Amino acid sequence: MSENFIEVKDLHKSFRVKKESLEVLKGIDFTVQKGEIFGIVGFSGAGKSTLVRCINRLEEPDSGQVLIDGRDITALNKNELNTERRKIGMIFQQFNLFDSMTVRQNVLYPLKLTGMSNQDAEKKADEMLSLVGLSEKSNAYPGELSGGQKQRVGIARALANDPEVLLSDEATSALDPQTTLSVLDLIKEINKKLGLTVILITHELEVIRYACDRMAVMENGRLVETGTVKEIFETPKSETAANFINVFNKFRSES
Repeated sequence: MSENFIEVKDLHKSFRVKKESLEVLKGIDFTVQKGEIFGIVGFSGAGKSTLVRCINRLEEPDSGQVLIDGRDITALNKNELNTERRKIGMIFQQFNLFDSMTVRQNVLYPLKLTGMSNQDAEKKADEMLSLVGLSEKSNAYPGELSGGQKQRVGIARALANDPEVLLSDEATSALDPQTTLSVLDLIKEINKKLGLTVILITHELEVIRYACDRMAVMENGRLVETGTVKEIFETPKSETAANFINVFNKFRSES
């Protein structure tokens, strides 16, 4: 893999808090290669979720660029952005499912927004549920599912429009370790099978080590280190990365 598919350039974002400006992203630069799983790790409050939400403009960056396959997402008008967002799937920590809809209806929802025919949408929804191993739960409601099953529905919905990019915002942090592994295995399988480019946001270093090709370490609105997972685990160059590795190793040695 050598093609830069996602390029984030000098991204800035601030929020107004009690009449003051709080700078959350302070000039973020990184690239993601086509077809890789790229992890971004940081402690709570580092700005990770704001960063990933700026990539698909759920949050509007103040300045900077986000290029996906050469197209500047930050320069698109509303209609162009809505079209481009279909190429960017997203999964969330709290699943974001509609409790009053069945599993199948949750996956159908984004397809119907595109104007797809009912027949084609239903066929696609069934394909996605089969892909994530939930065909038998098609008529169940989210309240009847486990956390891992809910996240699989979220993944099926995120993949329904055949995206080129999958954004994962702390998608496993509400899950137990065994369920986390099964969801990560699914993301890795989908990455390989569909050639998706994945950005995985987390505060759990074990998630990065298990699933990612390359990674970046985020602290206080900046990326303080970027490299392969192997490089950063073996020779961390930033204090933040070293702290993460030390905590990770301590947990492993005591488990």
